[in-house]
Amino acid sequence: MTTQRRYDIDWIRVIAIALLLIYHIAIIFQPWALFIGFIKSDQLLEDLWTPMTMLNVWRIPLLFYVSGMGLYFAMRKRQIKGLIIERSKRILLPFVFGCIAITTLHMFIFQKYYNMPLSYYYGSSHLWFLGHIFIYVLVLSPLFYYLKKHEDSLFRKTLSKFMSYALGPIMISVFFMLEVGLVKPQLFELYAQTWHGFFIGFVAFFFGFLFVYSGTSFWKTVSKWKWLYIGIAYILYAIRYSGFESISNMYITTLESNCWIFGVFGLGYHYLNKPSALLTYLSQAAYPVYIIHMFVLYAGAYLILPLQIHPFLKFLSISLFTFIGCFLIYEFILKRIKILRPLFGLKWTISKQLNTVSNTVELRKTNS
Repeated sequence: MTTQRRYDIDWIRVIAIALLLIYHIAIIFQPWALFIGFIKSDQLLEDLWTPMTMLNVWRIPLLFYVSGMGLYFAMRKRQIKGLIIERSKRILLPFVFGCIAITTLHMFIFQKYYNMPLSYYYGSSHLWFLGHIFIYVLVLSPLFYYLKKHEDSLFRKTLSKFMSYALGPIMISVFFMLEVGLVKPQLFELYAQTWHGFFIGFVAFFFGFLFVYSGTSFWKTVSKWKWLYIGIAYILYAIRYSGFESISNMYITTLESNCWIFGVFGLGYHYLNKPSALLTYLSQAAYPVYIIHMFVLYAGAYLILPLQIHPFLKFLSISLFTFIGCFLIYEFILKRIKILRPLFGLKWTISKQLNTVSNTVELRKTNS
């Protein structure tokens, strides 16, 4: 299997999580924010939702694609047992801890903001994504390891050839259309804690793995045709945004979603596949920032919304508060307190710590 690190995929994951934070902040300024458990600003910025409607049909599928790709690279040095153990530490442990101890924090702030009695509510909230990923790993790992052992198979060669054509990646939208037809979601962009979110994530995760597994043909294709994909996506978005329901429907939206994503992959492969110190830092910080961002976001809303300033300044202030607050917590608390690191998806090998202690004890015995 390919061992070269893909910096563009790391960058796309970082950018996708940054967009997720902005998307969640924008919800605060929408009239329906309260109905989905967000603190709502009395001063609205409904125009903010225009770019968000472009973003909301591909932001979550993109993360599932990237997660499937990440599993491919995680399998390079691990057999299936080691992979499940590693994914349990990196995904299941933060998910369980987050449901018990992290998601409850922003609910406390929500209750305090609206002068409600303080009650303990635990649940997956924004961490539902992690629970789904772990299930996908358990279900699909046997198949993926089988494919890994048969990299010279006719299936891989056929897949690679298929992905070398501009229509190759687009054609997988058929599977997303099938999901829409079977699940019949109320809204395409309603992913959290729905069967639609589970199955569309499953399809994207599966094909994310296959794209990397197929070799370089997929990446050369999306790099070559990136502007075509983005052009198609924009036209379909314009039709969807204009409200022509007879032309635009959820089946067409699956095509729009994938074209945005393939355009992003093409741009990333062309421009971002190179190392940098900034990427090294951000790629390590992105996961814990994702876990804690709702708590920090709600804290920012609690402090800033009562201020007598223009609502757009409130949006900018909450955005700055959220990003800066998350990175300060990551840098000075989560990153440095060893016992917290595994709870937020950061690597911490206890065996290394024990070996260090053991070596120190042996050295002292020798010196004495």
